[in-house]
Amino acid sequence: MAMLVHLTPAANAARIRKSGIRAVSHGRVEDGSNTSAKGLFCFPVLPSYTLTHQWLRELARRGGPRGLVAVQLRLPDDEPVTVGHYCNRPGRAHLSTTASGAVRRVAALEDPRGWEVFVPRAVTRAEIHRVRAVRQLTGWRYFPDSNGKRPCTCYGCRVRGEYGSQRLRRRRPHPLDGPAPATPVLLRRIADGGDPGDAAQLCAALHWLGTRRRGPVGQLAHLADHPDATVRTALVEAVAGWSTPGVDTLLRRLSEDPDEDVREAVGCTERLPPA
Repeated sequence: MAMLVHLTPAANAARIRKSGIRAVSHGRVEDGSNTSAKGLFCFPVLPSYTLTHQWLRELARRGGPRGLVAVQLRLPDDEPVTVGHYCNRPGRAHLSTTASGAVRRVAALEDPRGWEVFVPRAVTRAEIHRVRAVRQLTGWRYFPDSNGKRPCTCYGCRVRGEYGSQRLRRRRPHPLDGPAPATPVLLRRIADGGDPGDAAQLCAALHWLGTRRRGPVGQLAHLADHPDATVRTALVEAVAGWSTPGVDTLLRRLSEDPDEDVREAVGCTERLPPA
């Protein structure tokens, strides 16, 4: 029998003890694409405690308030699984094998950090060996060997609401993804541009306004009449994600714009109410 460990929020422990682990994750194949089969990620139990639970700190960034627990599984040696590195680089692609083959492959690696095993099915209660507490400071964050390297603050890398994320973004602002200047500062930039104003300056201000959840719709509505279509398109993209009253009215107005790109941008928002 192959012994593997699955890390999950502590809030799931009681349900797992009662009925097993649900198949909710999508695995990957050799080309890096997601497979249609659902299952769960786990890692072989190795002699090293740190390597066995290496994923804990990374998963804890999105875990529950009570931390994570380790669920040890016993699977048949011939259980079909896939194994590979999460980056799916050449030589680390996810390969189809058996549970015992995955354990042997990972155990033989000089550096198994970042590797994962995917079981393409749910795990039953009878296959659970035990559920136990683990030290919450074990493992790496972001990626192996990330300590000492400057963290990326782009929109794709950062985790919204993560502890210290706002302070990090202010200390190392990303040139495209912020943090954005204050709304009054952006409105002043738009007003100082004059009438009709420089298109590049207006688009830059609208880009930053578009990173917010709400905004001053009334103070931007006049840009719907700007002679440059790129500004009107940027206006659509800025307000489309806002929950501010008046956005739908502005988008309806822009849906009748003479420029095709502006009308297409409105259509891509998928929030315009029926006429």
